[in-house]
Amino acid sequence: MAAFTMYTTPWCGYCHRLKSQLDREGIEYTVVDIEQEPEAALVVEQANGGNQTVPTLVYSDGAAMTNPSLAQVREKLAALR
Repeated sequence: MAAFTMYTTPWCGYCHRLKSQLDREGIEYTVVDIEQEPEAALVVEQANGGNQTVPTLVYSDGAAMTNPSLAQVREKLAALR
């Protein structure tokens, strides 16, 4: 089961980079395109002071990170275990 959801858009270069890093590391996650699911944009806005900044990751504990590094994601996942 994925420990976090990545909110993204198809044109986001930072999203593509982070996805490729996560895939290379074998880290499971769920992807939600905020352009295809407008209600998901509200989640991103709540996490980012009203802005639709991606990638935004929301973890199983409800914490959110915006444009995190792979190291920050690993650290958070370790804390969730």
